[in-house]
Amino acid sequence: MDPASVEEELRNGETAREAVSRLAAEKAADVAARHPGGWVLAADTLVFFPDGAILGKPRDDADAARMLREIAGKEHGVVTAVRLLRSPGTGSEMVEESRVRMAPLSEEEIRWYVATGEPRDKAGAYAVQGRGARFIEAIAGSYSNVMGLPARAVYCLLRDARDPALAPLALSSP
Repeated sequence: MDPASVEEELRNGETAREAVSRLAAEKAADVAARHPGGWVLAADTLVFFPDGAILGKPRDDADAARMLREIAGKEHGVVTAVRLLRSPGTGSEMVEESRVRMAPLSEEEIRWYVATGEPRDKAGAYAVQGRGARFIEAIAGSYSNVMGLPARAVYCLLRDARDPALAPLALSSP
């Protein structure tokens, strides 16, 4: 694993889908520059609302609490772009969207959850695969997308790359 050095800032007027696509491409290009000829898989995930409002990762615990208040009792979207790139080249990409309905949350629940530290570094300030699962009422679409890396998209990108070196990865166990 080689983390990208990319600022995850949104641009004015950018939709969540546009932002994750651009950020995944920037992350892939950043890492690929350090590994010429190698394959790079990069992803970015955001939470969004029907009105276009976007939630990324919280800046701090107070921001995490604000985000949790914002999504509590509401449905929101989760969008992830996954890009497979072999430097040099443009690579290929898949974008996955899911819908999540969060239960209403009390201030006590928000304080408890933020204090666990789990909301840090998570789009929308929750982890569906962790303690945050207790607050999810329903998911429409890919569960692994809500986790931040849609398994089906990764499989399809590896399979469709038509590289004998990647083919075994597409069907290997995690």
